[in-house]
Amino acid sequence: MTSDRSTQRCVVLPAAAAAAIDQILGIVLDSFMGGGSGGSFGAFDWSFDIERVVMLSERLRDVWTEEELRRGEGEDREISLSIEDVALVLDGMAYTEVASADLPWIDMVRWTSDFVTAQLRSPWTDDEWNTFAKRGV
Repeated sequence: MTSDRSTQRCVVLPAAAAAAIDQILGIVLDSFMGGGSGGSFGAFDWSFDIERVVMLSERLRDVWTEEELRRGEGEDREISLSIEDVALVLDGMAYTEVASADLPWIDMVRWTSDFVTAQLRSPWTDDEWNTFAKRGV
């Protein structure tokens, strides 16, 4: 799926947010180990384009080093994201939160979701998010 250039934004993220996104993408990828190149999983029938997940993960690694992503430490950096990229991460966070609901660290998962959501949603207006949602992407 290609994204509309009008939905591209340069987003400045702290290394901690990039590390959280990297972990979320890793959880989504781990969930597909042994599966096909796309599809759905889980009780809520989430669907993820694995190719898009891999490409976004690689783009994070083009901006931050493996060590920075592992530790969540480093300088704030700019990365170009589309609204589709952000929606993918938000879906991955929702999946992670539901999958972690009964685990003792659920409060940390929720805090991370809130932190990353605030970082990622803000470059787009509510109108842009509503238009995106209406497209059904």
